[in-house]
Amino acid sequence: MLFEEIREVICEQLGIEKEEVTLETTFDELGADSLDLFQIVIELEEKYEIQIEEVENLKTINDAVEYVKSHKEN
Repeated sequence: MLFEEIREVICEQLGIEKEEVTLETTFDELGADSLDLFQIVIELEEKYEIQIEEVENLKTINDAVEYVKSHKEN
């Protein structure tokens, strides 16, 4: 499932446990700074072959999941 894949990227980047990440969790709650978010975005762009233009709109994990879902090729 897409959520699990994205959660894995986030957990690896931030060095946190997957139990800390839900769809409603915000990047701020996870302690992600702008550099962390930038690195997560780069990894997601490479993994799903998409461009994430509106990084500032990604507030929650669900925002990231929905963005990837709507922009990746089926």
